[in-house]
Amino acid sequence: MVGTTSGYEAAVDQFVTKMRRRQVVGSQSSAKLTAELLRLVVSHQRLPSSGQAAALIEAVKAVGVRIIAANPIELALGNIVRRVLHIIREEDVSLASDSILDSTLDSDDEDEFGNVARRSALSAVSVAAATRNTLRAPSLYNLLESVPGTAATQVARVPSATESEARSRSGDRNLMSRKLKHNVIEAITELLQEIDNCHSQVAEQALEHIHQNEVILTLGRSVTLREFLKEAKKKRSFQVVIAEGAPRYQGHMLARELADVDLQTTVITDSAVFAMISRVNMVIVGAHAVMANGGVVAPVGLHMVALAARRHAVPFVVLAGVHKLCPQYPHNPDTLLNDLKSPSEIIDFGEFSDCLDGSPGGSRTHVVNPSFDYVPPELVSLFITDTGGHNPSYVYRLVAEYYSPEDYVL
Repeated sequence: MVGTTSGYEAAVDQFVTKMRRRQVVGSQSSAKLTAELLRLVVSHQRLPSSGQAAALIEAVKAVGVRIIAANPIELALGNIVRRVLHIIREEDVSLASDSILDSTLDSDDEDEFGNVARRSALSAVSVAAATRNTLRAPSLYNLLESVPGTAATQVARVPSATESEARSRSGDRNLMSRKLKHNVIEAITELLQEIDNCHSQVAEQALEHIHQNEVILTLGRSVTLREFLKEAKKKRSFQVVIAEGAPRYQGHMLARELADVDLQTTVITDSAVFAMISRVNMVIVGAHAVMANGGVVAPVGLHMVALAARRHAVPFVVLAGVHKLCPQYPHNPDTLLNDLKSPSEIIDFGEFSDCLDGSPGGSRTHVVNPSFDYVPPELVSLFITDTGGHNPSYVYRLVAEYYSPEDYVL
């Protein structure tokens, strides 16, 4: 049974309320706050004597489902929940493997004249069992269940333990429970450091991709992109063409930030991208999320930029921290890829009050103001993440490294 929740339930309610009200803006902030909350959830769990990992997974999933439902368009929330679940599964398998290996070596050491070959064989079987169980919900029961019959028979021939040894094993289980929580909390802390450092780690690669006197085109504003360009400016002289990113015009803010560091910038309208793309050496953009197939959910207008880049054979480079890597596919009906903003960002209600949809009489005019575009993987040349550069075809390997298949659908 999962332990008391009174220690963190108020924090969960507060965070869910913030996400529903859109008071947390940006993937990095959302990811960081989610990881901190899940670390609090894990630290407050009182685990049972058996099935500790299952209890942690149950608690994290229960909180994760609430967080994701509060703001489903912020895919970083679900990414962090799945990362934490993957951490729990990995730590459980690692501890179980170490426990089996240690117990095997101890039993063989007691038998001074035992068969050394039997000790080696059993160790290999135990490791293989632990490895196989990384693909399903791991537990010590599953690990022992996967040992072949011959090895199980050999284990059965080991002399039964005394009562004191049984108590020792019970203490070992309690120690393993405490160690599991400690390792998971430590891994989540490392995840938080990864999120904090993602901008600087991506920016460190800037000099490898931006060269002297090049012309870089981008659209809108991204913190990762800003730090990337500022890092390149330290040793390179280049120009940046910024499409303004209507109707929110975040490109204007980026242009001001780059001008403050003496980086030459040119602001253009979004419709002028095709006219300017032939003069550009590279397109570098930020991303809202990177899907499992290598596609990108990015600010609205970037699909047009990607098509222009492909038409003129200009590399299209996407900057994204690993916390933006989503293990879901864009065709998944449970994945929300867009968000409609207020029509007031596009038109003046006073001027169009007599023709908007719902007004009495006259024609019906609908106003659609989407936040994001989907850029298919065939239009992306390279992803630059905090772990290095990757082709779109390599994204599936990153998904397998950071997430467990059992957690793709929560």
